[in-house]
Amino acid sequence: MTNPPPDRRSSRRQFLLIASLFFVPLAAAVWLYLSPDWRPGAGVQNGTLIDPPRPLPDISLTLPDGSAAPADALKRGWLLVHVSREVCDARCRNALDEMRQARLALDKDADRVRRILLHAGGCCESGFADEQPDLELLAAAGTEGAALLDLFPPAADGASGIYIVDPHGNLMMEYAATGVASGLLKDLERLLRLSHIG
Repeated sequence: MTNPPPDRRSSRRQFLLIASLFFVPLAAAVWLYLSPDWRPGAGVQNGTLIDPPRPLPDISLTLPDGSAAPADALKRGWLLVHVSREVCDARCRNALDEMRQARLALDKDADRVRRILLHAGGCCESGFADEQPDLELLAAAGTEGAALLDLFPPAADGASGIYIVDPHGNLMMEYAATGVASGLLKDLERLLRLSHIG
């Protein structure tokens, strides 16, 4: 039996090389998909993902001076929101401080994120705004306001946490009110890096 000419052997090697470029990655992908020992992690976020996101309704919100807030007050940029149904107690103030720390740590992207205290009315004493620079106070009163506040899920102890709202007005993530500044910052950095809006 004679050996094939060198040209034919070279062509066969090239064909096998080209075929392997297609079939080897395909076989590796099938193996990884079927392998019980390899699965991607459940998630990389530090907060609790609200799935599906909850669109926040357009309702009349009130500023501290009694005037109406802009109609898109909950849709301009990325929002860090804390909800207060009564007075802003120590837990509430701690949540606001965590939000402020995370926002300031964003450095050049800090202006893409707004801090909002959404309350049922009469939550804050005079001078409160001076303690919390760059915090927006928005009152949600009446039945519409109560329905809006009810969209923010309470923690296991019934208290309000910290929430992320996207620039389209969708409530999408929830955090505890304390000890979350680092995780909140990491999630915000990831969201802002991947987002082309807000």
